Amino acid sequence: MSQHNIEEEIEEIAGGEFEREPIPQSKLKGWKSFLGMYAGEHAAGTEFMIGPLFLTAGVSAFDLIVGLLLGNLLAVLSWRFLTARIAVENRLTLYYQLEKICGKKLVIGYNLANGILFCFLAGAMITVSATAVGIPFDMEMPKLTDTTPNGATWVIIVILIGAVISLIASKGYDTVSKAANWMSPVIVLAFIACGVVALNQLGVKNFSDFWNIWGEGSEPFPGQLKYTFWHVVIWSWFANAAMHVGMSDLSVFRFAKKESAGWTTAAGMYVGHYMAWIAAALLYAVYLKSPEAQAFLSSGEAPPVAPGPLANNAIGIFGIIAVVLAGWTTANPTIYRAGLAFQAIMPKVSTFWVTIIAGTVATVAGLFPAFAMKLLGFVALYGFILAPFGAIIVFEHFFHKQVGIVKNYAEIANLKFNKSVFLAWAISFGLFYFISLQFDVFLSFVTLPAWLLCGILFLLFSKKFQKSAEIA
Repeated sequence: MSQHNIEEEIEEIAGGEFEREPIPQSKLKGWKSFLGMYAGEHAAGTEFMIGPLFLTAGVSAFDLIVGLLLGNLLAVLSWRFLTARIAVENRLTLYYQLEKICGKKLVIGYNLANGILFCFLAGAMITVSATAVGIPFDMEMPKLTDTTPNGATWVIIVILIGAVISLIASKGYDTVSKAANWMSPVIVLAFIACGVVALNQLGVKNFSDFWNIWGEGSEPFPGQLKYTFWHVVIWSWFANAAMHVGMSDLSVFRFAKKESAGWTTAAGMYVGHYMAWIAAALLYAVYLKSPEAQAFLSSGEAPPVAPGPLANNAIGIFGIIAVVLAGWTTANPTIYRAGLAFQAIMPKVSTFWVTIIAGTVATVAGLFPAFAMKLLGFVALYGFILAPFGAIIVFEHFFHKQVGIVKNYAEIANLKFNKSVFLAWAISFGLFYFISLQFDVFLSFVTLPAWLLCGILFLLFSKKFQKSAEIA
């Protein structure tokens, strides 16, 4: 059997998601498919957590409102001019693209780490949905400091939600996209309603009242890090670092007819990462005025951030439904991406089964509230670990001719382990992680320097080792 026939057979077994070949012209999708997916994914479960967590970090009004404007713009530009462009020109998943550059043995480690981190993020969203489903059962809500399950009711609800989300994700990109398109308008409407109701509950009559909700900022809550303007800008830019500068969304935008589809990420950033974050923060601001929250603060504890009760307090049953759907629309594509990562390790296993495996891992993670309650820190770490691998793809794609290196060198030279990639990532990760720990530098601040260094080192090492191979 020829290699071409082998890959065709794998493709058929894999369920037609084109994990190991370019997308055929007939399967390409217009910008509307991406608009719904990004609006749904980013006006979703994470938003119900992140908005309140900004308040626990003591941000000022200027830090939040202007910082998010700038940070989200940088994220959109990253998607449009890096991720979407490379995706449309190559039409390969991140995992298969890396395999061509890194070699199969090296990329297995990356795919495993990437898939597991995606599962943890999806697990956090299952946690979010569970806080809404648990309300009718009078379930005890997890606190900011909770790390383990707090009861049998919690365990049962998380497992049921995880099973439903996994089945939807296992149906492939078309089903994930359709689910997002159906759910996202409902979720966006819910965030707007929550924001309006919260403003009324806070007695906001004009822009000055709105601004004064955050004012000049405050001290962070116990156990939380103080955020400044630059914390907000850089964190919001790199909140999705793994997806844009880390190139994970090559797997999504490979379906795009044109690279201009990258602009649709603005729907996610400004509806979700702007309006929804602020609306969720307003819900928490209302809760902070309650006797329950004041009791927590008086005892030196941070009041819990449980999206279900916060939304229920504002808009009732509609809020509960919105939180459940919000968790789904984030977890669905995230589990789908995790499944693709696992499939790159096990290419002959069908898309359905690798996605079920990913969903199972995500569900187990969802049982532990720590992933959701420490979401700001987890997302920063997640982006810092994975983003530099995206620099390998970006720097090779744009600069291989200028530097004089062979593109997709592992594939051409039949390498299983490209040491240029490993050394570039290990040095950049090790150096800047050490700086972050040693000098107490906010991890998102060193993500861009690590990304740039990794790309430059990759070009230098590739030039050196490829030249040595020619001489040998």
